[in-house]
Order: sequence, then structure tokens, then C-alpha cells
Amino acid sequence: MESSPNLNMKALSSYLNDHLAGSVAAIMLLDRLIDDDKGHRLENFLVELREDVRADQEVLQNLIRKLDLEESSVRKAGAWIAETVGQAKIALSGDSVGLLQAMEALALGVTGKKLLWRALRTVEAELSQLQGIDLSRLEQRAADQFERVEKERLHLSREAFTNEEKT
Repeated sequence: MESSPNLNMKALSSYLNDHLAGSVAAIMLLDRLIDDDKGHRLENFLVELREDVRADQEVLQNLIRKLDLEESSVRKAGAWIAETVGQAKIALSGDSVGLLQAMEALALGVTGKKLLWRALRTVEAELSQLQGIDLSRLEQRAADQFERVEKERLHLSREAFTNEEKT
């Protein structure tokens, strides 16, 4: 496995594992939201988004393996703790505001994922393991995911701040 001697693999490992932990937290949040929204307007949207996040997570896990790096169980445990605390906060916020905050957290995560793919493009030439991964397509997919999340976030904003009922 060829990589440039100028690459800081420890920093890259940390960076990739932080993003992997973020994907773990996002999937946990999406699972919770799907359970809470069964039979409602957002269920299909949330299921599709979870599948997108899982697919991107798989690309990231495969890259970590190709680079012969370790997945950080500590970071994944941290993601679990953060998500558990976040779920409690969302539950205490009330339906509409809690869901709005959850959507904002997802929007931030998807934005981070877009930035991940863009950052990896800067070292693509120095890292042979990135060859064959369409980073531009992954970045565009994250941008598309953000637009879908943003559309729902704005809809939820209206629900949260007016007397409109959730359908």
C-alpha cells in the first residue's frame, strides 16, 4: 500500500475515525427518529437518509481498512455516549423543537461529511488507496443529502414555531 512519506498517517487516522464516529452517532439518531416517526410524514425520508449514511459509512470503513488503520472503539463509544445524551435532550425539548434540533444535528453531520470528501481530494494524488474512490461523487452526494435535510429542517421550523400540527 503506497502512500507518500509526507503524509501524517496518525493525523489521517484520527480524522477518519472522528468522521466514522460521527456516522455511528448519525445512524443511532436516525434509528431513534425512525422509531418515533413510524407512520408519519418523515418516516420514508429518514429511512432513505439512514441508508445513505450507512453507504457512506461503509466507504469510510473500507478506506480505513485499505489504509491498514484501526477503527477507534473509543471514538465509537464516545459517539454512543454523545448520541444518548443528545436523545435525552431532544426528548426533553418537546416534539417539534426536538425534531428540529435533531434535523440540525444531521445537517451539521452531512456538511462535515461533504468536507471530509473534499479534504481527502487534496491528498488523492499522494494516497494510492484513494484511487478508485469517486470523491467528487461522494461530495456531491453529501451536498444532495444536505439539501434534502435542509428542506425538511425548514418545514420543521415552521411546525415548531407555529401552531401547525405534525402530519
